[in-house]
Amino acid sequence: MGFIPVNKPHIGEEEKKAVLDVVSSGMLVNASYEGGPWVREFEGKVKRLLGTRDAVAVNSGTAALHTVLMALGVGPGDEVIVPSFTFLATANVVLACGAKPVFVDIKEDYNMDPAALKKAVTRKTKAVIPVHVYGYPADMDEMRELAAAKSIRVVEDAAESLGATYRGTQTGKLSDAGCFSLYATKVVTSGEGGAISTDDAELADRLRLIRNHGQVHGYDSRCLGYNYRMPEVSAALASVQMDRLEGFLKARAKNAKYLNERLAGVRGAKFTQDAGDRTHVFYLYTLHLRKNREKVQGALKAAGVGSAVYWPTPVHRTPLYKELGYARKKLAVTEDAARHVLSVPCHPGLTEEELETVADSFLAAAREHL
Repeated sequence: MGFIPVNKPHIGEEEKKAVLDVVSSGMLVNASYEGGPWVREFEGKVKRLLGTRDAVAVNSGTAALHTVLMALGVGPGDEVIVPSFTFLATANVVLACGAKPVFVDIKEDYNMDPAALKKAVTRKTKAVIPVHVYGYPADMDEMRELAAAKSIRVVEDAAESLGATYRGTQTGKLSDAGCFSLYATKVVTSGEGGAISTDDAELADRLRLIRNHGQVHGYDSRCLGYNYRMPEVSAALASVQMDRLEGFLKARAKNAKYLNERLAGVRGAKFTQDAGDRTHVFYLYTLHLRKNREKVQGALKAAGVGSAVYWPTPVHRTPLYKELGYARKKLAVTEDAARHVLSVPCHPGLTEEELETVADSFLAAAREHL
């Protein structure tokens, strides 16, 4: 048994065949407003899963977020409320629009705190971007109610949560638009890719314009846009992966259940994403360690088990945002999480033996270091 990674893509023969079919066709990219046949097929599967009116494929999760903010008219003078406990893209796309990211704290479950959101709203607030961290839905009802009362647009950063539900509704259908990532290790992958979900027909039309340089027929740009199209090769891979999503999610849930049972009661380690009104897709299985995270990681590595920290530095404390003057912001729960979280393997490719090794190795590391 080799080294067990925290996450990895799971590519089968059907995905390989679909990609080879695209390569053999010679039609690697389709620059039409509607997208190519594989793009449209993938979009249809996303729509059916989420129950949304529309889905728009793009070439990354970052492109999804940027495209939505542009389509909503976010620009200079606007503020967009975001968590700092997230991947950089959530805030960077706000800067890319010329707007100001406003960082707020999180709850113990690592998702945006609705109370912190409420305090951060000003007359300049144009949008809020809750993140479903690690594939676990945020408290959307409270945030949507607040946003509606203040005429604030809500954009879900659902990069890690494809297939997760909040009170019976899929993430991506809980806002003006949901943004998903199809990066190599995500719940489903296209290598690099993204998707946007929305029930707003006018917004969907604008999203399609922006992803294609603002063009409908070619050389007829009607708004500022970029090359955010998803290539047919990527769409073929993503479309086949969508057919396997249910199996992926069942395997992740089974693995997480095993880890919860084996690791329950470990002093100094706790799992905090477990509310009964939402389903977790376990893109990452993450524990909060009381102390000695680096020593636990070292012990796991010595045992052949991967682990990772998402994220060791909150966005507002990265060099870019320090330079912009954000480092003085005090976000106590965010900073605590950044010092104490650790993710261990839970992906659907784990064998029973590997999963047992993950649990046994963590228990051994905990006995020594926690």
